[in-house]
Amino acid sequence: MGDFSPDLWSHPRLLAAVANEDWGAVFRTYRRLTGASQMTLGVRVGLVQPDVSEIERGRRRVTSVEVRQRIIAGLGIPPERLPGGESGAGALPVPGLAFAGITPDEDLLARVTTTMDGAHRVDAATLDWLDGLLAEHRRAEDFIGSGPLVEVMGQQLRTVVNLYAGARGPLADRVVRLASEHAQFLAWMAQDQGRTAAALAWYDRSHEWALEAGDADMAATTLSMKAHMAWSGGRGQRCVRLAEAARWSAPGASPGVQGMAAQMAARGHALNKEGDNARRLLDEAQELIVRAARRPEGEPPWMYFYDETWFTLQHGMAAMHLGAWRAATRHLTAGLAALPSNYRRDLAWYRSCQAHAHAAAGEAEQSLAAALASVPDAAEVGRPHAWHELHATAAALLRHGAAEGRELADVLRAHD
Repeated sequence: MGDFSPDLWSHPRLLAAVANEDWGAVFRTYRRLTGASQMTLGVRVGLVQPDVSEIERGRRRVTSVEVRQRIIAGLGIPPERLPGGESGAGALPVPGLAFAGITPDEDLLARVTTTMDGAHRVDAATLDWLDGLLAEHRRAEDFIGSGPLVEVMGQQLRTVVNLYAGARGPLADRVVRLASEHAQFLAWMAQDQGRTAAALAWYDRSHEWALEAGDADMAATTLSMKAHMAWSGGRGQRCVRLAEAARWSAPGASPGVQGMAAQMAARGHALNKEGDNARRLLDEAQELIVRAARRPEGEPPWMYFYDETWFTLQHGMAAMHLGAWRAATRHLTAGLAALPSNYRRDLAWYRSCQAHAHAAAGEAEQSLAAALASVPDAAEVGRPHAWHELHATAAALLRHGAAEGRELADVLRAHD
């Protein structure tokens, strides 16, 4: 892409702006030179368009180390152009990712980053490193959201696909499996950003590659995630059918993967107000999760988040659909208490749901407290889903005539 050519960062105005860390001037000059819109620039650096506008106009300063690193990574600013010629560690695409224990030596790094032309052979060390890198990016996305990682992961997938020409025998299967995992992660990030068509296309590609690689766990996971998309769109019956397909089409999937499919089917039934079916499947899902917990080494790496805590939160979501507001707040409160602080995106989402459940239960004070706790993460990494849920919470409070609804609406308006 021309936006990231070396010549771009030789432009004197950009050089001066970067040297002074005048991020407003960086944004203005970058957009003038590349033709990028404020929205496009925001996607690249993980900011919403109003925040980009405020920074450009000098009404907001960049004081967060995390935001600064996202700007550097998202715009592709060369480390040597930064004040003091920062090392590569200071310009990592994700804050805190040192990739301890999986950093390649110079020879391996060259093999990973050079396009394979068929004359080169892929080795296990290269694929091990890419496996570790993907795992680090998955966990980073929990903390910083999907925006800063989309382009990075797209480039990483291209690297994996290029490796296929040099792969032989079992290594070729590993490359296809790795491509499938990258495609699934890209699908999830597109879904998180509300780009439904792109998400469906990536899930389909991931599913196809999973079948080619004989990976039952990923084949089932992609169907469960498509069920999640149907649930997000209010399509309960489609959610149930896709989740059930995930169960019967991949009988060799791990207990955790099967449990995720069972709880997705339960949520589809809950969306359709079919309480008995929802409760039956939630019970099945819980049994499968217990089995998975006994042998965590048998679960695929992308299921690292799926445990009793996550299931408790999903149980709360099903209770919300069934109108069991007190049960919903009980499950959500218990799950949130156990959710690690590095799951910022999930904290934003489930706190916003907790706030909505409290509002529907007529508990205005508790609803406002949960909503205000959600706002910082929802504003930065939880858009659009958690942010929309907070607006729905404010509307529910206002319908109940609660003064807390106006207070929450004012807070949200200040961040819109």
